[in-house]
Amino acid sequence: MTTLHRRDILKLFLLAPALGPGACAAVRSGAVPSSAALAALEKAHGGRLGVCVLDTGTRAMLHWRGDERFALCSTFKLLLAASVLQAIGRGELDAGAGIGFGETDLVPHAPVVEANLRAGITQMTALELAEAAQTTSDNVAANLLIRALGGPDALTAGWRARGDAISRLDRWEPELNEVAPGDHRDTTTPCAMARHVATLVGGDMLAPGLRGLLRRWLVDTRTGLGRLRAGLPPAWEAGDKTGTGVGTGLPNRLNDVAVAWPPGRAPLVIAAYYEAPQSGFGRLREQEAVFPAIARIAAAWAQARPPR
Repeated sequence: MTTLHRRDILKLFLLAPALGPGACAAVRSGAVPSSAALAALEKAHGGRLGVCVLDTGTRAMLHWRGDERFALCSTFKLLLAASVLQAIGRGELDAGAGIGFGETDLVPHAPVVEANLRAGITQMTALELAEAAQTTSDNVAANLLIRALGGPDALTAGWRARGDAISRLDRWEPELNEVAPGDHRDTTTPCAMARHVATLVGGDMLAPGLRGLLRRWLVDTRTGLGRLRAGLPPAWEAGDKTGTGVGTGLPNRLNDVAVAWPPGRAPLVIAAYYEAPQSGFGRLREQEAVFPAIARIAAAWAQARPPR
């Protein structure tokens, strides 16, 4: 069974008395942690942490601040990629038709689109753009796909049709990352995201072939190897989509939505959103340390529950 690392146990042990005798006993015994363990992580690292862990087989959930709103940042690109696949499956979007772009479409962080432009390539298919948006977080690819699907309002309407009444996209990259306190634009809640992603990887929202393609894109993504995936058991196949926001006058936002496929059981979805106590690019690596600890708590919680 997966256990918490010693440094995580020490932090939780020091903080558990303030969280109540149940949490303290669980930490001392190494028992499966509850939401109190997530609360302790938040207290140890500072800032505001929102987590929702969903076992798609049993529908059991573990969460802390699971229904509070957080900035989506680039985690929306997982839902965007799925929206593209759904539109292709319905015949609403041509998978092979080229979508054109040029220098005027460029915004910061477009590794795939910029490389193509340098090579003289000025169009990509919807599938190519969706893969780029998911696996490299290419912002231009995302904007082109949002436009192809009818804009942010249309994309949000599609999410509503999938049963997500919370997540919303209102703007384009990179402006959507500037979410001030109390602003609901371009936000979600950890539990809304976890439920939404569960319908994509464990339900029939996508045809099997398209669902398999989304799974491959998730696993092929490399932007989050130091976040949730770093704390999951090595035997578990996993994929994720990160989001990061660093803005003037705003706390750093570090997000990660991961899907894990434990051997012999249904997928586990972990949606983690973190508003760090300090801002600036120099703090990001240090602030990422909360994510492997979240994943270890999630894995221990899941493995202690009988599979369905």
